[in-house]
Amino acid sequence: MQFNSIIFIIFGIVFFSLWPLFRKRNNIRWMYLTAASFIFYGWWDWRFIFLIIGSGLIDFFAGLGIERFRNHKKLLLTLSIIGNVGSLAIFKYLNFGINNINWLLHSLGIDAQMPATHLILPVGISFYTFQSMSYTIDIYRGNLHPTRNIFHFFAYLSLFPQLVAGPIVRAVDLLPQLESYKPVSEQQRWDGLRLIVFGFFKKVVVADTLAITVNAAFSADAPTASLSYWWIIMIMFAFQIYCDFSGYSDIAIGLGKWIGYEFPVNFKNPYISSSFREFWQRWHISLSTWFRDYVYIPLGGSRKSKFGSHATLWITMLISGLWHGAAWTFILWAAMHSLYLSVERLTNWPKKLSKLPAGRHITTFAIFILTTLAWVFFRAENLSQAMSVFRIMLNPFAINYAVVHDLVDNNAINVLLIIIGSQLFFYFDMDKSELALSGSKFKKAFEPVVLSFFVMICVFMHAPSNTFIYFQF
Repeated sequence: MQFNSIIFIIFGIVFFSLWPLFRKRNNIRWMYLTAASFIFYGWWDWRFIFLIIGSGLIDFFAGLGIERFRNHKKLLLTLSIIGNVGSLAIFKYLNFGINNINWLLHSLGIDAQMPATHLILPVGISFYTFQSMSYTIDIYRGNLHPTRNIFHFFAYLSLFPQLVAGPIVRAVDLLPQLESYKPVSEQQRWDGLRLIVFGFFKKVVVADTLAITVNAAFSADAPTASLSYWWIIMIMFAFQIYCDFSGYSDIAIGLGKWIGYEFPVNFKNPYISSSFREFWQRWHISLSTWFRDYVYIPLGGSRKSKFGSHATLWITMLISGLWHGAAWTFILWAAMHSLYLSVERLTNWPKKLSKLPAGRHITTFAIFILTTLAWVFFRAENLSQAMSVFRIMLNPFAINYAVVHDLVDNNAINVLLIIIGSQLFFYFDMDKSELALSGSKFKKAFEPVVLSFFVMICVFMHAPSNTFIYFQF
């Protein structure tokens, strides 16, 4: 079930209409949240409900066992991780592995091929698997006591607003909120409304409008041989993926507020970053901090030697690339960011450049351009296409003014939407989790007008509906 669908609007009306009847008593509240979330998730394919139940049961009982059988807690954690990573490996990486083995066999001249599987990738499996894993890891570390109520656990694991595309909410943050019900404040209602409206604007107007041109460029039989054309396309994609993903996060956080729960901020204006370290502190924050706390630091982090810390950084980033997708394009995207971060650590060039006149703006622009270049591997359909586009973008002799002229003419409205949306976005601090009724009297008086304006644009200027990009992960 997608947020940008009629069926979700009907689902939301029914859910919030019945919520006051079920929210006050613990078991009833948890059962209602779980049932509603299973309906939401099972709308794509009801069979995948059993997958999330199976993954959840592994961690629910592993958590209880870790607390009770302290002498065997490492074994129980290992079994939990194997169960979770194993489900990811089967559904997400099995075909990738088979294809690479077949390629290797063919390269070696061995006449043998492994048959490919035809498994459907469950929506959001990477998100809820990581969320479930953090539960048992935190219990193992002594940061969390396991819940003994299975409905309490599944209300946490499957809570529908952030179930399939984040933000990834950790049990230490959400389980305590689920233990009791607090009436939703006027502040939460207003903040939730703002986030939901602007999230829909970013998705159905900006992201989906940009997607028309970006998808056409990448679906062509051969990449257009124009440097300017592809830089414009990739800048459009940079805004498309940001508006698409942060739009989902905004809606999810807003819906959470309407239910009475607080989810972590997932984006903080990442394209104003003046270093790659800052970029990853602003982009998909819940995933970045997950990898930091559960992969990078346990591997040694910055406590290792200079070479060791760089190796740990690369390992973490490459795992992150694989998390995004079972393809070499995602691995190369992660490798580019690993290289960016390593060079930044070794030279500290952003800080040095920022000290020059207008250096901060130059640094921010450079980070954005390099980030946009890396997006080529993230967006390309395959490795061959990615390399072709990459070469064109770096070729100063690949000039074709005619296609660029047509591209700009056909997308003037897109540029206007980005400019207007971005300026209002920054003015009203829309990336903040606590938005609120504080601030200047002008802002407070003007906000309802702005929200009404955005609602009308969403209704009358929305593009053809597209699936959220991060549903594939």
